[in-house]
Amino acid sequence: MDKKPTLVVALGGNALLKRGEPLEADIQRKNIDLAAATIASLTRQWRVVLVHGNGPQVGLLALQNSACDAVTPYPLDVLGAESQGMIGYMLQQSLKNQLPERHISVLLTQVEVDADDPAFSNPTKYIGPVYDQAQADALGREKGWTFRPDGRWFRRVVPSPLPAHIVESDAIQALLERDHLVICNGGGGVPVVQKADGYHGVEAVIDKDLSAALLARQLDADALLILTDADAVYLDWGTPGQRPLIQATPELLRNMQFDAGSMGPKIAACCRYVEACHGRAGIGALADGPAILSGDKGTLIRMENMTSAAL
Repeated sequence: MDKKPTLVVALGGNALLKRGEPLEADIQRKNIDLAAATIASLTRQWRVVLVHGNGPQVGLLALQNSACDAVTPYPLDVLGAESQGMIGYMLQQSLKNQLPERHISVLLTQVEVDADDPAFSNPTKYIGPVYDQAQADALGREKGWTFRPDGRWFRRVVPSPLPAHIVESDAIQALLERDHLVICNGGGGVPVVQKADGYHGVEAVIDKDLSAALLARQLDADALLILTDADAVYLDWGTPGQRPLIQATPELLRNMQFDAGSMGPKIAACCRYVEACHGRAGIGALADGPAILSGDKGTLIRMENMTSAAL
């Protein structure tokens, strides 16, 4: 049995479809091959569990879904499950081609949320492609969607309730113990609430970073790695004085403000995991994967009372 330490990796949907790229299958496959090369390199030192985002992809599915007026549009939980299958299949195939000796398993995963979560009345999770303001305004009027600025563009936002329980956690643990590289909690997991008669899907998209952190806590993982399209956490982001934060503690980060729709959940996810498990958590660019956890790239978060550094 593999005795390597356990690493939960959260791979951003924007790392698979870069900002502004056409939402084409061939483009996504090329990006996934690059992502899989980084994940494969991590397996030399770690027993990897992979969680992926689905923001661009589930937004595309929603657009395609709403274009057919012959049927009622499918809800976001169903589209989230579709995106798990689509992205999971591409990741599984690419990883198997690069690691032919490894077992690669994709698990469709439900994640329970609180039906009374205040996020349902305050949508913040970006999904879908970017638009200019005129396009966003037109789509908002036509479809009743909510849009918010994302840099110089606009994107649709949907509710993003906090993940409370991973329904299939026992299955994930069983596969991990059999030395499978497990792809799970795709898109943060299919959001469900528990009622008297069982689980029911809800209109939301769970943040994949918070979901990955919950999974890392449940597995008591040794490390959490969030790979995104930013090379580090930045102080004073968007100003002439912006600079990367090289290392930090949860206590330091909780006293800072970060964007609720992008870096904020990543910081919160890392802080919750580090405080619960006393492991290390890293945030950085996909290409820098292994170097982030060694402190050579990106931002490294640990409990140790060390001096934070910014270039």
